[in-house]
Amino acid sequence: MAGYLTTHVLDTARGCPAAGLRIELFRLDGDTRIHLKTVETNSDGRTDAQILPADEFRTGTYELVFHAGAYLDATGTPPESPRFLDAVPIRFGMSEEAHYHVPLLLSPFGYSTYRGS
Repeated sequence: MAGYLTTHVLDTARGCPAAGLRIELFRLDGDTRIHLKTVETNSDGRTDAQILPADEFRTGTYELVFHAGAYLDATGTPPESPRFLDAVPIRFGMSEEAHYHVPLLLSPFGYSTYRGS
């Protein structure tokens, strides 16, 4: 099976998918952080295509940066200055050719993630 990467973002404070949330993908090579792409979630809180499809997949260390502050601003969540959560980085390793699903459960004052399926 070829490897690939997906995500799903749920707004747990509002009880709905987090639509319109910008996500950046980076590959880490030692101390070098290489920007691979920027995507945005759709109305289901997912990206329209795999973030890292099989033909671009390589094992290694990656980072997804979820731009939570801009999303919270767009949803009308009352702002603090500065926001408690702004950019949420999740650094993870992909060690085998497999489906890696990295979801984010988000609220204005906390988040969680896990390796999904």
